[in-house]
Amino acid sequence: MTGITILIGLLLIALGPAGYFVSGGSSTDTIKFTAFIPSLFGIILVLCGVLASRPGLRKHAMHGAVLVALLGAVAAGKRSLPNATALFNPQEETSRVALGAQLAMTLLCSIYVVLAIRSFIAARRKRAETAA
Repeated sequence: MTGITILIGLLLIALGPAGYFVSGGSSTDTIKFTAFIPSLFGIILVLCGVLASRPGLRKHAMHGAVLVALLGAVAAGKRSLPNATALFNPQEETSRVALGAQLAMTLLCSIYVVLAIRSFIAARRKRAETAA
């Protein structure tokens, strides 16, 4: 699961600059910062993935990574899901690049949370079988 954590983190890190440059790299400071929010979540996930490679820190690092991904999915989903139809409607004034990046972050973080929960359940079952 540490490899998946690092992979999702790297994808989120790449999502920030991709969204920024595809949108034309606006000069406003607010746009610059908000375009890189997925990258901040990605950096934290990569750090958690690296820390999880140490056996003594694995459990804490992976739980921290899931918490970060859950926060990312909720935050990005709250902003993007109500406006998702604007992606396909040419009359909307919503930035399609920003909305696409938010939807991508929602999807990546949600997939990671589901995979992590499945991994936690499998690990718990395995511990229970070996203890019995």
